[in-house]
Parts: sequence; structure tokens; C-alpha cells
Amino acid sequence: MKPERTFLAERPLARHAPELLRQGPGAPELLPLLARLGDRLARRMAAALAPLLGGEAPLVTCAPPREGDLSTLHGAIATLAANSLMGVNDTAPLFVSIEAEPVLRIVDRAFGGKGEAPVPMPDRFPMAAELMVGRMETLIADHLISALSMTAGRAPGAPMPAITPLRRDSNLAMLAPFPETQPLALMTMDVDDGGVLPWQITFAMPIGTLARLFGYAEGSEALSTGVNRAMASPADEPFSALPLEVSAVIVDMKVPFSAIATLAPGDVLPVSIARSVPLRVGEATFAHGTIGAVDERVAVQITRAFDENQLPGSTCQ
Repeated sequence: MKPERTFLAERPLARHAPELLRQGPGAPELLPLLARLGDRLARRMAAALAPLLGGEAPLVTCAPPREGDLSTLHGAIATLAANSLMGVNDTAPLFVSIEAEPVLRIVDRAFGGKGEAPVPMPDRFPMAAELMVGRMETLIADHLISALSMTAGRAPGAPMPAITPLRRDSNLAMLAPFPETQPLALMTMDVDDGGVLPWQITFAMPIGTLARLFGYAEGSEALSTGVNRAMASPADEPFSALPLEVSAVIVDMKVPFSAIATLAPGDVLPVSIARSVPLRVGEATFAHGTIGAVDERVAVQITRAFDENQLPGSTCQ
């Protein structure tokens, strides 16, 4: 059957403007905003670091942001560094790294020293340095939000994000903050505190995190740059062969700072061993057990593990 006349549409087909079809701002729009944020943050960090550096504000400058990936980050971060992974609104990853030497110099000054780093450098941070890193994490997060509130370019009416520390590791490879091929925005701050050379604070984040910082809706690309929510099995390669340092916390006590500062050889600290000893990898507790002996060696019998399906009774020597 042939129609007797040509069919015509009642009205023209809708044509959406390209601006309405976009999935959110990309790196070309967001990197200039990050540059402005970096300049404001640098001015705030100068005043914030002064108390930690003996009272004199350092000169803090921010280099222009650039694009890169995890391999770029590995090329900029030393084997030992204060590496912290933070979450923007808990899920969007934000990486911050501070060089190890200034952290150790700040710790030395806090304990009454001249602000000198040990030679040679240690393989890992001592507990006092870990505490200082935690303090600097909070300092950076607070001043980042404060600088963000004063930076032009945020989406109108967008609420301020929350920035919270998630985890940290002195080894970037162990922290594994991002997938290998994920595009990142990187920003570096130089801190000149009067030493031989300026030291650096490095920031890295996916473009999706950068969009969240400035209150813009994320598109498909931005969502793909968020935290990987798929939990990898620890029994699968390459994770199954990864060596982890496990610590059994036999004694965990609080000692006043005044007592620690006056400790000398021969002093005795009374301690009591807990009935349930936590087993930890880094800062995460994954099991509890009791102290005993196996074949004349000290051992821990697992009484409670993170896997609820695992039966107690295993022994770790």
C-alpha cells in the first residue's frame, strides 16, 4: 500500500545544545581552577607550617598543575615519603605526599633538637614521625577546604566537600592509590624553610575528584576515575604473593610526653600484657589472639579474625 501523501512531522526535531549534552567539565577547564586553588593554598600553608618550623614562616610556591598518571607519580615520589590517601566526600581519592627529610627534621625539632634529619635515612618512619604525619594530614585537609572556599570558579550553590584521611603508607607502591592507567591531575608545592634545598608537597587526584572539589556534577569519565569499589581477592595473583609486615601489639599503653622526654637507660616502665593481642598490618587490625608457645617459640593463637567464616584455633608463630 502506498500513502496518498507525504507524512510531515508536526514540529521540528529537537536539537540539544552541545553544552547540555556534556558529561561535566574536563581537564582543560579544571586545571586552571586547580592552579588558582594551589596559589591560595600555598599562602595558607606558609602560615600553617610556621609553628612546626620554629616559628618563621617558610616561602611556599605552587608550580602549575599538569596531567600525568601513576608512573608520573612514581617518578616524583621517593622510596620513603609521607604518602597519604584522602577521600573527598569519602569516595573520591586525593593523594598527598610530603618528602621524608622535612618530616624527620620537624620531629627532631619537636623533641628539642636542632631540626636535623638522621644520616643515613631510616627505612621506615618511627612512631613519632607517624604521629607528625597524621597532624600534617589534618592541617593540609583543613587549609585545603579553607582555600577552596575562597577560590573563584566553584559551581554556584554547591556545598563544600568533606576531606578525610583514609590510609597512609611510606611506600607509594604499597599504598597503590590509583590504577596504573588512570589520568591524574598533579600539583607540586615547593617549601623553602631556609635549608639547603626546598622540599616538596605533591598532590595528585583523578579528574573526577577535581570536579567534586569544585562542586561540579561528574559525568561518565569522572565516575570512572573514582575509587575502585571492586574488592580483589587476596588469594589471587599478584596479591597472594605480596609480603606484608604483620605486627602483634603485645603492649599498647599511654605514657605522658614528659615521661618519654626524660627516659634514660635503666628506667623501668611497668606494663601489663593484654589477654587479647591485636594483629595488625600497618594501622589495620585484622585479627586477635592470645600469647602462647609452640616448639619453644613465642606464638599467637588466633581467637578472632576479620573473616567471620574463619574458625578460631589457627596459630601464627
